[in-house]
Amino acid sequence: MNKILCIGEALIDMICTDKGKPLSEGENFLKKPGGAPTNVAAAIAALGGEVELAAKTGNDPFGNYLVQIMKNFGVGTKHIIQDNRHFTTLAFVSLMENGERDFYFNRGADGELSKEETDLIDLDEFSIVHFGSATAFLPGPLKESYSSLLNKAVEKKLFISFDPNYRHLLFGYQKEYFIEKSWSFISQSNFFKVSDEEAMMLTSKTSAEEASKVFFEKTNAVFAITIGKEGALLGINGKTILVPGIQITPVDTTGAGDAFTGAVLYQLSLHPLNAFTELPEEVWQAVIKKGNIAGARTCEHMGAMEAFKHLDNQLFN
Repeated sequence: MNKILCIGEALIDMICTDKGKPLSEGENFLKKPGGAPTNVAAAIAALGGEVELAAKTGNDPFGNYLVQIMKNFGVGTKHIIQDNRHFTTLAFVSLMENGERDFYFNRGADGELSKEETDLIDLDEFSIVHFGSATAFLPGPLKESYSSLLNKAVEKKLFISFDPNYRHLLFGYQKEYFIEKSWSFISQSNFFKVSDEEAMMLTSKTSAEEASKVFFEKTNAVFAITIGKEGALLGINGKTILVPGIQITPVDTTGAGDAFTGAVLYQLSLHPLNAFTELPEEVWQAVIKKGNIAGARTCEHMGAMEAFKHLDNQLFN
């Protein structure tokens, strides 16, 4: 089994449980571990994969909580740094009656992961490196660390996975900058996963199918475009293949995309490193199908981490 490194934010989502109330009026909040790469790492570990998370939290109760949750899942935590100078990043979210989110991002330690700290990671331990941070393109030390680690992973010919995780609430006024930075990672990836909305945004196209054509022109990577309950479009060898999803009754879609990515990376880790980019189409279809299953099953539970407790290889049988 090949070892996987996930890098990016580890944070706490503070979910307002007073339905329909803006944050200014909400009084009750539920804390949940979050951060896309954190979710991916937990999903990989839940499935039985060998994975480490590189991130920074505060040396505070919230940071201790995040580290313990990762340990409980079996994620390696030696590259999670707890900072005495910065608090753990908190994201406050309230879902309004009209479906919009009232959102406030209180950024702390996650953006402080420095290049000096990531330089200490021995990439020779890993075969796959996953970049999936929604905050790594924001100003701060993490931005440089993120790009530096990408360059080193490429030099070592490791398998590069990327998920842009666009968040309008963070980048609504910097969309073009986000697109530019995402392409710098996509162009060096072996595999990338995007939602249909992200695919259209990144390519300025009006459908996932048209976006696929741009991806084929600009990258040699295998890619997946998730299309909700319909499943995912697999892009490989110049053609797209619809891999259908499974029918479920959704409870909470939080973390579905991260479960999909985690399931894909876990399955890839079972193959020899030199075979990753040479896997036949039928193997990739099976990989994406299982990713769809993991993503769908995650939607049957409230909260990503709670859902990941139910992820195991029995899902794929």
